[in-house]
Amino acid sequence: MIPAAFEYHRAQSVDDAIDALGRDEDARLLAGGHSLIPAMKLRIARPSLLVDVGRLDELRYVRDDGDRIAIGALTRHAQLVRDSVLESACPVVARTAELVGDPQVRHRGTIGGSVAHADPASDLPTVLLALDAEFVARGPDGERAIASSSFFTGPFATALGPREVLTEIRVPRVERGVYLKHSRRAQDWATVGVAAAVVDGVTQLAFAGMGGTALRARGVEEALASGADAGRAAARSGEGTEPPSDIVGGSEYRAHLAQVYVRRALDQL
Repeated sequence: MIPAAFEYHRAQSVDDAIDALGRDEDARLLAGGHSLIPAMKLRIARPSLLVDVGRLDELRYVRDDGDRIAIGALTRHAQLVRDSVLESACPVVARTAELVGDPQVRHRGTIGGSVAHADPASDLPTVLLALDAEFVARGPDGERAIASSSFFTGPFATALGPREVLTEIRVPRVERGVYLKHSRRAQDWATVGVAAAVVDGVTQLAFAGMGGTALRARGVEEALASGADAGRAAARSGEGTEPPSDIVGGSEYRAHLAQVYVRRALDQL
């Protein structure tokens, strides 16, 4: 299908993008476009103005900031896969980026676009939630940091304001982390995904595909903190989740997958 008519603005800077977003209440940011453009073709999304930030190279980086690794929001998945800083300081992010889509998607799609799109079955948002990542946004009132625990507010919805631009993602230094997912085909969204990481000595987990947003596996975390082994902890995978039923699988199927993949992830840790 053909998208509905829209205006186009190529942002020259983050501040220029913020100003452009203020000109039209139906404006949308365009980064890699692999989520937004298909939605526009199906007319699920009908923005009247596209603000293209894809050429803002100042938002394309990975750097060591001491106890945290800073990732520019426009860093492409393929860059994450081969980045030496991530490989040594937080390899689970690099390994997860390698599972996103196909080579074409990875060479065009961006981590910031994936996070801001907030698909409940998306890989990188799930890992970032398990890591207690921090998201930096800039808007007309300045810059603010948003904890991952409060960033994802619903299906395809985030805490970003209508004129805010996601500029940076900050992740802790984590050596032990894993992301596993079940999907029908290699390039599909996760039917169920499980991220697990040891952050400051505590094992933390998050789910993809088990609710309206990426979700922390609080029941599993509580079980592990109380001394449960992997099997008993995995048995609490369903707590606090609302797995959907759709063409890919039913809610009971997803609940079963979550338990299986939590056990596998904990065994790998």
